[in-house]
Amino acid sequence: MRRLVSACLIGFALGAPARAQGGAPAKVQPRAPAPTTRLLTCPEAIALVKQQGDIVLVPPKGAPERFVRDRSFCAFSEIAELRFLPTRDNPQCPVGYRCREPGFEEWDW
Repeated sequence: MRRLVSACLIGFALGAPARAQGGAPAKVQPRAPAPTTRLLTCPEAIALVKQQGDIVLVPPKGAPERFVRDRSFCAFSEIAELRFLPTRDNPQCPVGYRCREPGFEEWDW
């Protein structure tokens, strides 16, 4: 029991935010805004997804979406579905894949 409590305390201590000098919390780096696909060319958008592996892009109309390079970035139960988005030079650019849970009818029984 003592080992379990010690392991938990060490885990919490390692997971706690790092402190700068003076005991103040370290500053969190702000995340860059998600790129808009209307400003990118099709090869640029594809290269960005391939380089990052997992990225959030903003389509011209709609909410930001997560795109992945391949299925290895998806959860075990998800499938990778190819997604097309409009870019500066291509209205149907195959930007990358979207992870999603398959529907019941899609399972190969």
